[in-house]
Amino acid sequence: MDKHYFRSDPQLNNALEEVNQLINQRISVNNDDLQSALHQMASKGGKYLRPAFCLTFARLGGKEWNSEKLIKIASSLEILHMATLIHDDVIDDSPERRGAPSIQAAFGKDTAVYSGDLLFTVFFDLLVETMSNSSYLTINAQAMRKILAGELGQMNKRFQQQSLLEYYRNINGKTATLFSLAAQEGAHFGGADARTVHLAKHIGQNVGITFQILDDMLDYSTNEKLNKPILEDLATGVYSLPLLLVLKDHQEAFKPYLDKKQDMTVADTEAVQKLVNKYGGVEKAHQLAGKFTNKALQLIDELPKSATQKLLKKVTKQLLNRSM
Repeated sequence: MDKHYFRSDPQLNNALEEVNQLINQRISVNNDDLQSALHQMASKGGKYLRPAFCLTFARLGGKEWNSEKLIKIASSLEILHMATLIHDDVIDDSPERRGAPSIQAAFGKDTAVYSGDLLFTVFFDLLVETMSNSSYLTINAQAMRKILAGELGQMNKRFQQQSLLEYYRNINGKTATLFSLAAQEGAHFGGADARTVHLAKHIGQNVGITFQILDDMLDYSTNEKLNKPILEDLATGVYSLPLLLVLKDHQEAFKPYLDKKQDMTVADTEAVQKLVNKYGGVEKAHQLAGKFTNKALQLIDELPKSATQKLLKKVTKQLLNRSM
């Protein structure tokens, strides 16, 4: 578990260790190797940003921010995230996840699908334990629907140019929704007032959009430290923001490569990468990420002045400059 964004807060780090322990306790399958792989996925490489945001926003209320209930809620967010990652790897035929063989590569697609489904049941168990008779059961169901709609929207545009509106709609669903839910749930169950909960929801949304834009930029990076295969999105037909921002004005340059669709070679994807960088796609995407970061920071400024507010500002600024 990589907690580098929150390493300056020992109490929060301890709470995230509790989240990690709870997740490992709840993951139980009848295959020792698979269980070990799931535990490794839960414990290594993940940034635990969603549970960290949940617990940080919980500090804005008057209740115990690291109570057993909030640890379970924070854990549910990471488990849902893990489930979607496992299913993503099946769809994309990804060989690696977080620097290790993906579940589907190590155990096959059938086992991976069922493993993701199993994590969904753990997610639901934790919701029932913490949110019975709460409107947040409905809010979680709505969030899952948005996540899946975003994934389906992206899938329907594979090997196709999409509008920026379509791109933002899809990443708002598949990525920003869970950040928004994490912040909103943390604030609500931590006992914050309605205005703070509303602010938390929209801070999380803008942070999530920023996070996805930066992740899309990494697909065109040459940083060998990344635990993500370079150009994987492009190879599977996902035209992300750096490409979309330059494709419209340079159709002829990209056409010989993109017209090959799933038959693109490694050399073809590398040629596209060079063109995207040549025409400034990564820089333009970074500028847009900065705009959403600034939106999040403006909303954070509206929160009550506190050490928690300062931490949120610090982490949000760090996200814009992340290199992993």
